[in-house]
Formats: sequence, structure tokens, C-alpha cells
Amino acid sequence: MRPLLEPPSCEMTPRRGAGLRHEKDDEEDMNAHEIGKKLVALCKEGKNRECIDAFYSDDIESVEAAPPPAGGERVKKGIQAIRGKDEWWTTNHEVHEAKVEGPWPHGDDKFAVRFTYDITNKPSGMRMTMDEIAVYTVNGGKIVKEEFFYDMGG
Repeated sequence: MRPLLEPPSCEMTPRRGAGLRHEKDDEEDMNAHEIGKKLVALCKEGKNRECIDAFYSDDIESVEAAPPPAGGERVKKGIQAIRGKDEWWTTNHEVHEAKVEGPWPHGDDKFAVRFTYDITNKPSGMRMTMDEIAVYTVNGGKIVKEEFFYDMGG
């Protein structure tokens, strides 16, 4: 995901048939489709980093369709690596327009999202349209894997 969200509050909220609990607990109870709907809503607001902070597992794995053009690995592991990847993306790209579609659920543990970006690569000044599909895998109420599918023009 290129996918930002304010950290969940710790205000106490009533739960059906139960006592009070932290709102953060609601995220742990969400299934893949519910997480997908929240992720899409936040991405539409440009809050990609907040999605990472709220929904990604500490052990997240991110898999790109190909290695980055400037070199590097196509697979990143761990929340810090994903935050670094997101920081690189926002530093190196100006987003003119972003379209986010979905989510499309797949069973109980996956969903897909389509991202279409009109961007300018800041270092080169080259403007382009980027169209990709992301497939997310959820386990224990957190995204544990994201996989990106796109055409590199080759």
C-alpha cells in the first residue's frame, strides 16, 4: 500500500453485551473485509501511513512485482522496513491524483484493492500514471502480507 490514520484512541466504549473496553480492541476483532473497507477509506483521504500504523502487523511482509528501478530488494519484511518504504515513496513522488477502488474480499483472510496514481517522480521530473492491484493477507486482525501487481513496461 502506498499506501495514513490517527492512532486508535484508548477511550472506553461500550461493547455489545459486555462491559467497557478500549476502541483498539475493535481492530483486533476485524476481519479482512472490514480492514479492507477501512484501509480504502483512509487511502482515499491520503492517509496511507496511518493505515500502516493501524492495520499492519509488526512482522508484515511486502512484495513488489519487481525490484525497484534504482536497485534494492522486491521483498521487505518488518514494520520498520515498510515505514521506510512509505517514507521513500512520499519523499520521491508528488501525487497529483489518487484513485482507490475496492476492497474485493477473497475468503476470510484476503482482499484486493486497485490503486491508480497520477504522479511525478521528483528526482527525474517525469510525470506518469501508475496502476496497480494490491492483495492483502490478514491474520489475527492485522495485515501480515501485501503483494503488488503492476506492469513495469517490459
